[in-house]
Amino acid sequence: MRRSVLLLASLSLGLGILLFLYSCTTAKVDTATPESRRSINAYGSDLIDQGREIFRFDTFGSEAFWAKTRLHDAIAGEKNGGVGAGVSPNTALKLGLKVDLQKVPKAVLPLLQAGTLNLNDPAATLALLKANSVLGVTGFFEGDRLRAIGITCALCHSTVDDSLKEGIGGRLDGWPNRDLNIGAIVAAAPDLSAFTQLLGVDDATVRKVLNSWGPGKYDAELNIDGKAFRPDGKPAATLNPPAFGLAGSNLHTWTGGWGTISYWNAYVAVTQMHGQGTFFDPRLDDAKKFPVAARTKLGHTVPAGEDKVTSKLPALHMYQMSLPTPKPLEGSFDKAAAGRGQAIFGGKARCASCHVPPLFTEPGWALHRGEEIGIDNFQADRSPDGRYHTMPLRALWDTKKIHKGGFYHDGRFATLMDVVNHYDRHFSTRLTEQEKADLIEFLKSI
Repeated sequence: MRRSVLLLASLSLGLGILLFLYSCTTAKVDTATPESRRSINAYGSDLIDQGREIFRFDTFGSEAFWAKTRLHDAIAGEKNGGVGAGVSPNTALKLGLKVDLQKVPKAVLPLLQAGTLNLNDPAATLALLKANSVLGVTGFFEGDRLRAIGITCALCHSTVDDSLKEGIGGRLDGWPNRDLNIGAIVAAAPDLSAFTQLLGVDDATVRKVLNSWGPGKYDAELNIDGKAFRPDGKPAATLNPPAFGLAGSNLHTWTGGWGTISYWNAYVAVTQMHGQGTFFDPRLDDAKKFPVAARTKLGHTVPAGEDKVTSKLPALHMYQMSLPTPKPLEGSFDKAAAGRGQAIFGGKARCASCHVPPLFTEPGWALHRGEEIGIDNFQADRSPDGRYHTMPLRALWDTKKIHKGGFYHDGRFATLMDVVNHYDRHFSTRLTEQEKADLIEFLKSI
């Protein structure tokens, strides 16, 4: 009897040891101390908070450049110490500028809500600028007189939900502003000598190029290669891309061969927004490919004074990584058809060979020549390595804001059906009309 008890005890002990060892090998062991977890979480949270402020409100010192163009005088108008008729809120809204309802001055908000604010008076624009309620545009005042304006990331990469009226509402950070006619806005500046000297052309030519872009488009390579128009005569400007849903993707631009997201942030802040910062890229010394940049030594930019860009890149990057892709609205796609379309996406249509779920881009080298995707290489060849980026498929359900203006870098495909038909021809997938329709419903679901 005693021997049986001892044997049972031994077996129980052995089983307990085995279970303990098994749990040690299979359980997720968190080696971080509570202090280190709190420290890491606090660091990430602080960076996101800082990045939000930078994204929305930091001009990077760009007001020094834009003051020389006297764009602020054109906004203010002659009656408010500037020149010309000025820019009223109605004019600003028609140009695609947006107003953050939460930033509207308390004295102005009731008038705006009641519809009694004079939206044809440039003085109302100045009041909105003074309250920092115009997305992406910061006014610098001496008393009530506008002395300069600076621009922020939110100018092109934020819009509003139109909760009060079209163009006025709550912020939508990371959403591309496809209404923004940035070319027409810049063309309104009285002094464009900085651009005429850079490009070596006259004032009329610069204004013609700027006014050719149209809403939602911008040319971020004009200042390096001087190519204002494509071979087919259309403007070389490209659509503003979304700045959300970038986690897991390290390339931000249509022609991703430029570099990482932080690279592009530095490039845009210094060379496009004209902020005061450091930018280095010796690839731009190639005088044949980048004649303007090589002549001006753009790839070796060092600020004369304080660097107002470089220290902000980590937080700006972290905030961009935190911006989620907007989820489809209820009723924005057919769920049953999307289920069928998912099988087509990963099967017959072969979409997933490049747009790998759940990133919906390629993990790794997500770059292709135009021949691979059935289009010309004009825009790709403006980048250092001459390739297009496999853009992550994001929020394809929304064509009123996010994808307003079409698909692809230049909007050449007006609808998702146009995109599907293009690839059906190029890859000879021979989809039926029903399969195409189901595929589109799946695309709208992601």
